[in-house]
Amino acid sequence: MNCFRLASILILAAATALAQVPATSQADASKPAPPAAIKSFDLAAIDKTADPCADFYQYACGNWIKSNPIPADQVRWARSFSLLGERNRYLLWQELDAAAANPKSPLEKQFGDYFAACMNTGLVEQKGLEPIAPALKRIAHLKDAHHLATLIGDLASEGSPAPLFRFRVEQDQKDSSLQIAGIGQAGLSLPDRDYYIKDTKRFQEIRKQYVEHVTRIFTLAGDSPDQAAKEAAAVMEIETALATASTDRTEMRDPEKRYHIYTLADFQKLTPDFDYAVYFKAIDVRPFDTLNVATPDFFKGLNDLLAREPIDAWKSYFRWHTIHGSAENLPKAFFDENFAFFGKTLQGQQEPTPRWKQCTAMTDRALGEAVGQDWVKQNFPPAAKASMDQLVAALEKALGDDIKTLPWMFDATRKAAGEKLAMIRNKIGYPEKWRDYSALKVEREDLIGNLRRNAVFERNWNLNHLGKPVDEKEWGMTPPTVNAYYESSLNDINFPAGILQPPFFDFTIDPAVNFGGIGVVIGHEMTHGFDDQGSKYDGKGNLREWQTPEDRKAFTERTNCVADEYSGFEAAAAHGDVPAQKLNGKLTLGENTADNGGLRIAYMALLDTLAAQGKSITGKIDGYTEAQRYFLGFAQVWCQNQTEPSARQAALTDPHSPGRWRTNGSVQNFDEFGKAFGCAKGQPMYPVNSCRVW
Repeated sequence: MNCFRLASILILAAATALAQVPATSQADASKPAPPAAIKSFDLAAIDKTADPCADFYQYACGNWIKSNPIPADQVRWARSFSLLGERNRYLLWQELDAAAANPKSPLEKQFGDYFAACMNTGLVEQKGLEPIAPALKRIAHLKDAHHLATLIGDLASEGSPAPLFRFRVEQDQKDSSLQIAGIGQAGLSLPDRDYYIKDTKRFQEIRKQYVEHVTRIFTLAGDSPDQAAKEAAAVMEIETALATASTDRTEMRDPEKRYHIYTLADFQKLTPDFDYAVYFKAIDVRPFDTLNVATPDFFKGLNDLLAREPIDAWKSYFRWHTIHGSAENLPKAFFDENFAFFGKTLQGQQEPTPRWKQCTAMTDRALGEAVGQDWVKQNFPPAAKASMDQLVAALEKALGDDIKTLPWMFDATRKAAGEKLAMIRNKIGYPEKWRDYSALKVEREDLIGNLRRNAVFERNWNLNHLGKPVDEKEWGMTPPTVNAYYESSLNDINFPAGILQPPFFDFTIDPAVNFGGIGVVIGHEMTHGFDDQGSKYDGKGNLREWQTPEDRKAFTERTNCVADEYSGFEAAAAHGDVPAQKLNGKLTLGENTADNGGLRIAYMALLDTLAAQGKSITGKIDGYTEAQRYFLGFAQVWCQNQTEPSARQAALTDPHSPGRWRTNGSVQNFDEFGKAFGCAKGQPMYPVNSCRVW
């Protein structure tokens, strides 16, 4: 996947995927308890005191929300993503724990040792800052800003954190058959540029707390309080300047604004005080003549910063990022201080997550296609894959029928859309060919060394793609991950085996619930190929306009309707002198469009499936019609509780809306919902005017 654009991903946010777990406790190495079974359809979750026509989310999820407070080690607790994520993590932990104790193959020894190194917190405590001492020594020897390229290159070459920018190989957005070099903005520690530059009372307080946190970290590293405070101020000054030079994430959603092909010579002119040739040599990337510069203005601003910041300030900045980048795997004092700010203050997490979860996720990130092989054998049988193939085919037909009947689209665009749909590749469950990890050296007693070597391994794997043919069979997620994604440049949908489990997918339950669960997920990812970003790519994955000017105008009018609608929704309510936090309808536009489209086409596919089975949408199970069960199955995917700090942060950084609005925002734009629940036209969930793109 292209790291410089916002991927079209179903993800609920930071607490969902296996590879993304909250801050974790070093002290807790206790064995986990098996997770409870997950129901695909939960009658007990329904709040029958609520009116489904007024607030369907409350109706479908109200009792679940009331009965399932956020666990102390979480910031968001969701009925589907969190519960299934916990189950998959537990099953993966069993595999890793067994491999660490008694490996039965060289591959098991490799990922077993990786996991064991993470779990050995006693050794972490014993080593102190020794594992990052070489990087700190390099930084201490920095003489002047002209040597920053050498420093960053040396840090990157050994796998240490090397901030300021992100460099990698990516597909050429306008010729998807090519793999080219790409570079873009980076270098911040807080969640978003707004945290540095917005002048509200809340952000002023967060900045103050951040500087205090950085000061405490430097003090723990051995600095005097005065020196630590001076260094923290320097870090804040540099990161604020980087934030000011950065492009905001809403604007970064536009693929045209992320695509600027430069020759190396012209790119060097953007930042003449930084010798990129030195950096490229250090990371051993093969020669190239041009690259995509996602954010040219950032690199201009970086040059100004290089010219004015004293060398001691740069030393403080890189020293901070070296310590911060390893804080969760340093002695307990560093871990606790890191959690106190980034976990508790920023996100409202009350307790660290148990160590076994952190180490399971860490190993999955590093060796996911190694540990995923046995996981798939045990949890995703061939019959499940075959059933998923049938569901995808049903959704493809439904989306094709939808394209044929869209009232706003003319024939030329309709034909192009149909051709793009026919070219979508489907990747289900796991890769056809597993990655080879033999070049990754793992040592059972070297946690941070393993992390550094893994960083180099992943970078080398990525850089090795430069100039080579695109391999459309590669995956961007590991098999146990509870997630899915659409990739514009490949025009493919990807469904790891991890999400193809109850409550999303259960072959023992009626079609309505499956189509409301995994069916909408499939439709969601397909619709990403035609949202405000995906619609700018053709069937071959090239950034190219294929809509007529008239159709693009009609399309934009409809996406503006969705953006304006969701901008009116609250992510967090006002209290005291803290104002309400509204959603950013433009940031969430792609995901909201995909939610709305997915709900519509999955319903169409359900109707076709029931008709083929000789069943009716009005047939009842558990007192609900199939139509009602479809919408309830969809809504119950998004039942969730979330801490207020996390909700406010997500509203600024997450391109996905919270569960309430993924549910209510979608059903109020689909008349079949109002009909299914007998709503009166004009009620909140069955409005007179609604938004529709696909």
